Parts: sequence; structure tokens; C-alpha cells
Amino acid sequence: MNVLVIGYVWPEPNSSAAGSRMMQLLHTFLQQGWHINFASQAQPTVHQQDLQSLGIDCHNIQVNCSSFDSLINEIQPDIVMYDRFMMEEQFGWRVRQTCPDALNILNTEDLHFLRNAREQALKQNKKLDTELLHSDMALREVSAILRSDLTLMISRAESELLREHFHIADYLLHEIPLFYAEQDRVTSPLPFTQRQHFITVGNFRHQPNWDAVLWLKQQIWPAIRKQLPDAQMHIYGAYPPKKATQLHNESQGFLVLGWAQDAKAVVSQARVCLAPLRFGAGIKGKLLEAMLCGTPSVTTDIGSEGIAQSNQWPGYIANTAEDLIASAVALYKDPQTWQQAQTRGFELIQHKFLAEPHQHQLIKAIEKASQNLQSNRLSNFTGLMLKHHQHRSTEFMSRWIEAKNRLQQHSDGSA
Repeated sequence: MNVLVIGYVWPEPNSSAAGSRMMQLLHTFLQQGWHINFASQAQPTVHQQDLQSLGIDCHNIQVNCSSFDSLINEIQPDIVMYDRFMMEEQFGWRVRQTCPDALNILNTEDLHFLRNAREQALKQNKKLDTELLHSDMALREVSAILRSDLTLMISRAESELLREHFHIADYLLHEIPLFYAEQDRVTSPLPFTQRQHFITVGNFRHQPNWDAVLWLKQQIWPAIRKQLPDAQMHIYGAYPPKKATQLHNESQGFLVLGWAQDAKAVVSQARVCLAPLRFGAGIKGKLLEAMLCGTPSVTTDIGSEGIAQSNQWPGYIANTAEDLIASAVALYKDPQTWQQAQTRGFELIQHKFLAEPHQHQLIKAIEKASQNLQSNRLSNFTGLMLKHHQHRSTEFMSRWIEAKNRLQQHSDGSA
């Protein structure tokens, strides 16, 4: 197979769960012996993965530019995978025109419209309802799912939402969570007595993480610190803005430490991972990585979604500041409860998140979608409508911008 991946950003596996997810997918394709081209319109970053060292060809592309048409015509991919719905919007119509028989896969990372709707519900102090779910972003994201031949879902909860609420057909969706190899687990985790302090990890550019840090600072941590005066709250994450670093206060034990060169190393030394997420979507990589490190956690329903129910959780699930505080203190102080939670975390990884079965099922799903490509497209009448010229607003806007840019360049040259 010849694969083209169109990335929203260049993958940063040490900065975000999205970066880890992308690298897991790329490694799965490489294990099949498939040739991969990775293209992105994003600027390079200091933390991005060196894809070329893995044998992946890299391309810088532009939106609203026909140079992409030349690139894809040269590559002639069998599979095109879009990293998030915005990339399908920008480039999907060009792919379909140049390589109509290529399998179009959408990698959602998480449902952006669900995350956004939950954020709005929190801001408006109301329950998540149909009005919030049926946003402009939902119209765009669900349209991209319907135009694609296969969409990769990271969470069963999100797959069920698409099936039951938006009536998306089963054959258009494939569930594949974050996953890990046996060797990713910390082999000799530190015991309870050799660990100290609380930790949370998350990219500061991700709004749910920033909201969690503020909630910790303003309400949760002061109450924990009163009960555990020697404990510290360690905040790690890539790209901390000035407003985050200004929260650093050693006298309060609230330490904003920024980028972690080795996140596993710092998580493995902490006693409790604290992730008070009030909105979000997808699966939280920070919580799965805590399990790999043998670090029990306290989080919310949002944090645990797609991973495990309350009675299986390696620690506690709580949703109010008061309950989060009580749960965090109890887990931090009780070695027996802590040990049981650590064991549950290892069992969860073993039973639900090992790489091999998920990789095998993904390749089978791609092969099946490829074999049934034309019949599936005919069955997906709504998808056909969304590809019809009356609904291709992104294409015509892109063509208009490209033509305007050409005229501007010509005018500048004449002058």
C-alpha cells in the first residue's frame, strides 16, 4: 500500500495524546511494509518526531494551492488519511478529483464538536443538550465523516453517539483506542513509600488542560494542601504560556514545571495523578500513561470516558471539587487502597489497551473497506450528496482564494 497522511500538525508524541496516537497509527502502517508520505501545512516545531528517520517521506503543503494536486498526482496513494476533519475539508475534494479510487480515512483524534459542546455547557452552566450538540462544528465534522470511507474513533462512547444520535452506519466507523506494547509498561514501579507528590501532565494549548490547571489552582489544591502540608502539585506540559508559569508558587507547593523531557520518569515518581477535567472528548493519554507507570489517579467522568467505569478505575472518579479533594487525600494517604488501584491500572492496560489486537483489527478494517469501496460508497447516499457540487463550498472558496492569489502575484509582478 502507498499511504498519504495529511497532518493537521507534525506529530509530537511527547507533547500530546494526539501526537502519540498519530505515531501509533504510522508504526502500524510501517509494520505492514506500507510506504508512507506525511504532508502538513503546519510550521515545524522543536518537539516534532523525526519522521524521515523512520523512512517516511515528508512534504510541506499549502492550503488553497494547486501544488497539492501535483503532489498527490505524483504519489498516487492507495490510501489517504486525514488527521482531523479540518484536513478532509481542505484537501478531500482535491484527493477525490485526482485519485478517485483512493480509500479516504478520517482520523478524528476525538470528536471536536463534542468537546466544544461540553465546554459551552460548562460556561453556560447547563446540561449538554441537542442545541449545543447540533453546532456548526458538528455539521462540519459529521459531514467529513460521511464523506470519508472509514473513520477511526478513539472512544466507544463517541462511536455510540455517532451511531445512535447521528445515525452513522457501522461500516463507516472503526474503534481503535490509544494502545501500548508490553514493553511500554514500567517493569519495576516504585512502591507507595518511595513516591511523593501529585502530578498532572497536559499540553497547555489544549483548552481542557488549561481549565483543569485553573480549577486546581483556585479551588482544589488549596484544600488538599491544608490536609497534606508536605505534598506538592507538579504541573507538566508542553508550551506553557506566561499566564500558566505565573501560577507557579513554591510556598503553596504548586509547581508549574513545563515541558517534561521524559514524562514517564516524572509520572513514575509521583504518588497520585490528579486530572480534574471538566470538559473534553476522546481518551486521555495522561491517564493511560499513569497506569503504565503504576501511578493511581483521581479524575472525573470526562477523564475516565472511553477507558473504564467507576468500579474498575485505578483510583477514584469524582466530579465536584469537594469529592475530588476527598478522593485525592484518601488515595494519597492509604497504602492498601493505593496498591489495589495500581494493580487495577495494570490489569486495564493488559485487557483493553495492548497494541497487537488493535493493530490487527485496524488492518482488517482497512482491507475490508478497500475491498468494498464502491458498494459502500453507493450505500452511503448522504455521503454522495455531501460530495455533490451544491455542498462543495470549501472547494469553491479555495478555488476563489487561489485565483485571487494568482491575480495578486501577477499584479505585483507587473508593478
